[in-house]
Amino acid sequence: MHCFSLTGNQPVLRAESLEVWRGGICLFSELNFELHPGQVALVTGANGSGKTTLLRVLAGLTIPTAGAATWAGTVIQRVEGPDRSKVTYQGHLDGLKKDLTVEENLDFYRAFWNSHEPMDCLLEQLRLDGCRDRQIRYLSAGQRRRVALGCMRIKPAQLWLLDEPLTNLDRKGSLLVAGWLAQHAAAGGLAVVATHQREHLIQSASIEIEL
Repeated sequence: MHCFSLTGNQPVLRAESLEVWRGGICLFSELNFELHPGQVALVTGANGSGKTTLLRVLAGLTIPTAGAATWAGTVIQRVEGPDRSKVTYQGHLDGLKKDLTVEENLDFYRAFWNSHEPMDCLLEQLRLDGCRDRQIRYLSAGQRRRVALGCMRIKPAQLWLLDEPLTNLDRKGSLLVAGWLAQHAAAGGLAVVATHQREHLIQSASIEIEL
């Protein structure tokens, strides 16, 4: 688990009067919130309410119709360099290499981000130590989700943007993600999590944004 400084000029995620239209329909408007180090925000709402769209705005992948989202005082779309690496977005796609094994996928991220977390410990947390040499294509949907979340966690990002992270996870997998969120917040991290499974994550949340 990475630790982030809690002193000095702290990065803050801020949404100011955000408004997004899609296909002639307003998904949300006048959306305002602030997120400080150590806080987790849950984004809830019905299908089509704009949860994924909000995360994409916060990741700089979608430009809002009005308003702005800022990270450390800079409009998200203009964040670059070291500050960009402090943000990670985990969407619906797992981003894994299907022909590589579980260990090879995780090891790629460990090498890229210069992580020193022991592979055995990571595999044990993910409950994947028994299939470390299995190709991703032969895993269940829940196992693939755990590998993808493990890869995401390796990156030393202060802001996590997670879109339905509990999809295909069993109760133990959901508890693992909830524990990671609590640890990330305790280390000075921030997270925005879009979910339909509010009951599993509400204890880790500081604020709830209902769309």
